Amino acid sequence: MARDRKETEQRLVEAAGRVLARDGFKKLGVNAIAREANLDKVLIYRYFDGLSGLIDAYARQGDFWPSTEELLGEDLAEFKQRSLSDQLSQIVDNYAAGIRRRPLTLQILAWEMVERNELTMHLEKVREKSGAKLFEWVWYDDKATADSQIDIEALMTLFSACTNYLAARSTSIRVFNGIDISEEDGWQRLTNMMKKICHSLL
Repeated sequence: MARDRKETEQRLVEAAGRVLARDGFKKLGVNAIAREANLDKVLIYRYFDGLSGLIDAYARQGDFWPSTEELLGEDLAEFKQRSLSDQLSQIVDNYAAGIRRRPLTLQILAWEMVERNELTMHLEKVREKSGAKLFEWVWYDDKATADSQIDIEALMTLFSACTNYLAARSTSIRVFNGIDISEEDGWQRLTNMMKKICHSLL
């Protein structure tokens, strides 16, 4: 029974992601998700206490957003042995790769640019918690960060915002300002420049 429930919950979570990506937030509802999953909508209330709980579950799963472990790309102790500029450069690479290999997330990011509601705020909270966790794990009370004259949090916010926007746009356009954002070569140019900025500032 426990296994059946877990499988059912996962089907509903995956269905919610597909409906979000395909139809946007305005058309997201328990009926649409239940149809997509080919399950009774009563299960959404039974297992998630409704739509809000289901969206929260979707946002918290690793398939929606890169985890802290994915961004580090290695054991935390090994990561902390790197210089600050190398740490940021590694996160730049891993974040861009992690976002781009999540097509549903890209579609949802694109929808968020035109719609904001209670459900989008659930997703925002998950992203904020992920960012806060990264800083807490890696740079909280870190001497290298404290000694730096650069606002690391602001710098990474600029990089992540750039990555989110261009990755989301790549689902509907190929070229942005002369750079092919649909191909690996274009993204290599972008991430290389972000990493050069890290090394020039730190």
